[in-house]
Amino acid sequence: MNLSKSSMLLTGLLCCLSLSGIAQADGAALYKSKTCWSCHGKDAKTPLLPTYPRLAGQSADYAFNQMKDIKSGVRANGQSAAMQGVMGLVNDAEMREIANWLATLN
Repeated sequence: MNLSKSSMLLTGLLCCLSLSGIAQADGAALYKSKTCWSCHGKDAKTPLLPTYPRLAGQSADYAFNQMKDIKSGVRANGQSAAMQGVMGLVNDAEMREIANWLATLN
């Protein structure tokens, strides 16, 4: 009985680890498909212009909240006007996946 419970726990843990890898892959794919890379760099470290932020390694919550604020118009400073059009292409779940992926980069 204990072996069965341990086996189930291990299976659940492996499943969670596997799913977290999928989310990271999805975040990377979304970063590319939603054109984030065209201004912020393919590696999220080398933006097109020095005034564009470097996104790699940002806190996931910070990045997500910035995207939400830009999309809603709450944040309207800096380069936000240019970003609003792009953010219309991304829903909340996709923003979260991109933010989570960005946080894994160094």
